[in-house]
Amino acid sequence: QRRKKMRIGEILVEEGFATDKDIAAALAEQKKRRGKRLGEVLVDMGAITEVDLALALANKFDIEFIDLEEATLEVKAMREVPREVVERWGVLPIKSETDQLVVAISDPLCVEAIEAIRMHQPKRVVEVLATKSQLARVVKSFLERGEVRTQGGVDALLREAASDETTVVDDHETAVDASDSAVIKLVNQIIIDGYRRGASDIHIEPNGRRADMRIRFRIDGRCVVYRDVPPALRAPLVARLKIMARLDIAERRKPQDGKIRFRVQDKQIELRVATLPTVANNEDVVMRILANNKPLPLRDMGLSAKNLAALKEAIGRPYGLVLCVGPTGSGKTTTLHSALGQRNVEGTKIWTAEDPVEITQAGLRQVQVNPKIGFTFATALRSFLRADPDIIMVGEMRDVETATIGIEASLTGHLVMSTLHTNSAPETVTRLVDMGIDPFSFSDALLAVLAQRLVRRLCRCRETAKPDQAEWRSLVERYGEEAFVADFGSAEPRPLFRAVGCRRCQNTGYKGRLALHELLVNDGTIAAAIQRKAPADEVRQLAVQAGMRTLLQDGIAKVLAGDTDLAQVLGVCSR
Repeated sequence: QRRKKMRIGEILVEEGFATDKDIAAALAEQKKRRGKRLGEVLVDMGAITEVDLALALANKFDIEFIDLEEATLEVKAMREVPREVVERWGVLPIKSETDQLVVAISDPLCVEAIEAIRMHQPKRVVEVLATKSQLARVVKSFLERGEVRTQGGVDALLREAASDETTVVDDHETAVDASDSAVIKLVNQIIIDGYRRGASDIHIEPNGRRADMRIRFRIDGRCVVYRDVPPALRAPLVARLKIMARLDIAERRKPQDGKIRFRVQDKQIELRVATLPTVANNEDVVMRILANNKPLPLRDMGLSAKNLAALKEAIGRPYGLVLCVGPTGSGKTTTLHSALGQRNVEGTKIWTAEDPVEITQAGLRQVQVNPKIGFTFATALRSFLRADPDIIMVGEMRDVETATIGIEASLTGHLVMSTLHTNSAPETVTRLVDMGIDPFSFSDALLAVLAQRLVRRLCRCRETAKPDQAEWRSLVERYGEEAFVADFGSAEPRPLFRAVGCRRCQNTGYKGRLALHELLVNDGTIAAAIQRKAPADEVRQLAVQAGMRTLLQDGIAKVLAGDTDLAQVLGVCSR
């Protein structure tokens, strides 16, 4: 009852789908778009997804939410209501029972649609809520073909594929063909599900001739089991992926890599595909999903107020070098594109060299390098210098040549941004010097180094928990007691948050990820340390004295704020 009286914006905030700032911005935008509902405006702005909105509406009106791609839809139910009703109101019966008809809707406020269905059949109508675009696709398919063009979920496809008479002949042959429609639909559905669940990678892991093949998705940095597939489908499924990636399906002795272009709804995505031969004559496939996402505003990157101001100051300079560092998958490219978005205005020329282009921005001139034909980062950099740039972004400083050209460019009137695979900001400084970079040129060019890690964010279902004395003491000591008191006023114990689990986070207690940061700003003392080739520990000490908050300290600050927990922070920070 309480939820029914709440406004949809209040529910979205309470459930953690949106922030108060999002709602305020959407309300302002709504005034310009007469007739648009608040939820639709939030979706258009990219503040929430259609699924977020549908879940919030389901909570408000106490209606079950349904994923039509996963559900089994009954054609006979669809034919119990005239096509004109389905076409006019955009609703669809999906299940027929003795005394009730289950109907998918996207607008709980449209009572006329339900009344129209009641007029044409005697059963009780039970509403379930689907997203607007998903329901529209299914309705369109039904109206055009008299049937629903949906996969019915991967389980239904597995049953369809397994229903064929499949017999494993030996390790190289199988009675199931990779071109079978069931296998094609199964592979497509695996990719679609991975994309929709926010997976960064899809892992196909065969386990021999007689054991099930496991499929896992990497979501929020962790691999989670998606499905176990019968062994008879091992070879055709892998072969189908190799065909899509234009790889040699007969070559199973050595690794191969390729890419797949795939359309999900109206969005084009790209998958980087890597195959690797494993024991027992198996062949693993790993697919990285590249969705051409739009950049996040820099203010939404989770930077502390101090780090945000310092980073904005660095990237606002007309020339110099800004580096973003961390291991693979730590969000470096996302951060650089957010920084570029800050400078992406009509009067500025920005060139980027990337491998591959994962995020697109209007206004940027983006180039994808191809080392196989000799088009490397260094080659692209040289070309950019002849193309009248203001700002240059290089995907990675992989070698001395690229780093040297980048530093020269930053000393000749250009702002250069790039990434490096190092563990911390101070280590980055010593790594480049050790690579053979001239320390004097480097010290003159460097503006700032931002190191980062990604940790899992606590879901809004989190609960407060009082830490025991030993746990609190350990937390304060890891931060540094003197620094802790200076930053937080007191070292007295305070409540922390712990993971719980709910439907929204699939009972994991975590939803999404956030970044931990360590920003080293090059001042006079750091420049002098670079010139005398000081070790990383000395550079770290000087940076901390100048006010740098380490990755671990930033993580602990986010633990105290309730964004994550200490276990997540310690999992990515060595010290």
